[in-house]
Amino acid sequence: MNRSTTATAAAVATTMAPTAPSADAARKDPQTGTVLLDGVPRQRGATAVPPAPRPATTPSVLAPPAPSAPPVSRALARLRSLRPWRLLPTPTGTPFTFGYAAVLTVTAMVTDYADPSLVHALQQGSSTDVAHLIREPVLVLLASALWMAGGIASPYAIGFVLVLTALERRIGGLRAAGVFLLGHVVATLATEVPVGLSVLAGDLPDTSLHRLDYGISFGVATSVGALAGLLRPWLRWPLLVAFGSMVVGDLLEFADPMTDWGHLMSLAIGVSTWPLVRRWRRACTAAASSPGAPTAVHTAPTHDTGSGRPGRVAARRS
Repeated sequence: MNRSTTATAAAVATTMAPTAPSADAARKDPQTGTVLLDGVPRQRGATAVPPAPRPATTPSVLAPPAPSAPPVSRALARLRSLRPWRLLPTPTGTPFTFGYAAVLTVTAMVTDYADPSLVHALQQGSSTDVAHLIREPVLVLLASALWMAGGIASPYAIGFVLVLTALERRIGGLRAAGVFLLGHVVATLATEVPVGLSVLAGDLPDTSLHRLDYGISFGVATSVGALAGLLRPWLRWPLLVAFGSMVVGDLLEFADPMTDWGHLMSLAIGVSTWPLVRRWRRACTAAASSPGAPTAVHTAPTHDTGSGRPGRVAARRS
């Protein structure tokens, strides 16, 4: 074999043999041809690894809305939210009104079932007439408020329970007793002192000095006027108009003008206490909302039950 034939065979063998990839070719990206550096991750131009596909999720199924309450249930819920039982006195919530109402119930039962002569003697000894006011004013002012003219079913007895309960819940027992006592004392003196002066002047007979006079109506009228100042306008003015119309109607009948004038004066006294009772209510609200506030703000001791004397109505109107 000559030299040219050998060289040709060597060239053919070289062309046919597979060539090993170079180091630079191994560091290039196969798609972009960019040279990659060893040990450096996420190089620019490198092929991004596609994110793993998320597993298919089942769409959430919304629960059907709850059926709305029937109108009757909604009405009952509103009625329960009003808490109508708070209109009545309780031993813990309104101890002054509760205790005083219990005393008035006992005296009303005595009036209905005891011997009439005994009842007359007791009521005469408790009367706030001029003769008793001169001799023992403190005793008769307190004792006269222990009797109810007309019994426990009279309008003033019902008003006593409702009005005093509402007033005590807003300003406390001692203050409600003070409003009652204010109306009872002032209206009593305002109606009896003119009687005594008229007797001295000779315009009335001496028998007017012993006029039978007792009851709780003066205190009720004063408490109505005071409570109206704590209510919303849509309750305040109808209450004043209704009660004032009743008082004026009694005055126009002229059956017992002295007592009827006392009712009108008692209502005016209650209205005059609006700034004071509103200040008391703000104080009670602030004390109740503050942490660790004493609860005695809304209570009254038992021995003060007789001091918050309501007004009275003359026995002749029963």
